[in-house]
Amino acid sequence: MAKDALVSDEMAKKFATEKETPYTRWVKSEGLDIIPAHYVPNLHTVELKPWARREARGVYLNHEASRTSNDCYVCEIPSGGKLPPHRQLFEEMILILDGRGSTTVWNDAGKRITFEWKAGALFAIPLNTWHQHFNGSGKEPARYVAVTNGPAIINMYEEPEFLFNTQHDFKNRFAGEPDYFSNKGEQKGLLLETNFVADAPNLPLISAKERGAGGGHIRFNMAKGSMNSHISQFPIGTYKKAHAHGPGAHVIILTGEGYSLMWPEGEEPRRYEWHIGSMIVPPAGWQHQHFNTGTTPSRYLAFKHEGVAVRNTQGVPKAWISKRVGGDQIDYADEKPIIRQLFAEALAKHGMQPRMDEAYQAELADLPPLAA
Repeated sequence: MAKDALVSDEMAKKFATEKETPYTRWVKSEGLDIIPAHYVPNLHTVELKPWARREARGVYLNHEASRTSNDCYVCEIPSGGKLPPHRQLFEEMILILDGRGSTTVWNDAGKRITFEWKAGALFAIPLNTWHQHFNGSGKEPARYVAVTNGPAIINMYEEPEFLFNTQHDFKNRFAGEPDYFSNKGEQKGLLLETNFVADAPNLPLISAKERGAGGGHIRFNMAKGSMNSHISQFPIGTYKKAHAHGPGAHVIILTGEGYSLMWPEGEEPRRYEWHIGSMIVPPAGWQHQHFNTGTTPSRYLAFKHEGVAVRNTQGVPKAWISKRVGGDQIDYADEKPIIRQLFAEALAKHGMQPRMDEAYQAELADLPPLAA
């Protein structure tokens, strides 16, 4: 971990009343823990606690910096069970981890839609709509992971009755459209405008050479919300370019196996092994880089709030732009030799070799000159 800049007890006492927030107090009132993690080995097996209000089991998984922007929680619906109807004045995006079932969404005007889902489905809950999740199996629990922008809203209002029981329909977000959760969408550049993806691990992607190594990419804006997400994939024997951005991006592995390196400026990289179901949460401003060491393409889903994406004046995320021209992405040509050495050693354990030569050469054609 990076240095924590610890101070004296005397100085710490001056800020003691500011350590907790309305959001952290609310999570405690729900009877749940917040695991302050930037790495979770397996979301499918992470330990959960009874969640009385939701009649389920759950846990919150948040790196410290994400508690003021967006958060993450895992919830499990018991076999043959359902969660009680629920609404909230903040946005939520959901990935189904295990099981099958259905969700019903409705508003105060009486417009109601039900759609089915299974493991790998991705969707968003429209702002302040009533919704209810049902487990379609009488034998196995269903489990999902969700990211919300609840921390900022809860910190602002600190009033559960207002947050969870306000009668107001945001008609521009949801008006009961019959095809609202249909598995379709309109592609606009890298952005797919849709509210439901039936099978995120197998969704076709678009080439994104800017991120390196022949990878694919697709971005989402669901339920007309301020939160967003994207899926990235990179081929066998390759890795993506290192980059940095703001806090709160929850990176969930959908396919493949490998590892990620993460490091703050001026320190050595830390290594985190991953497989299907692992989650990486890069701290704010840390460089991080993902490596495929398996025998299949690696794919991940990143849930995040728009505040994560620091953009240039053209609207392009700086995480996609070379550090040579003021961005936050490290070109292959500028990475430390240890990066390639570690990757070659990891592949050798599986009798494999890197397939990066083509990516290195392709980068050179558009590589900006080094600053003087």
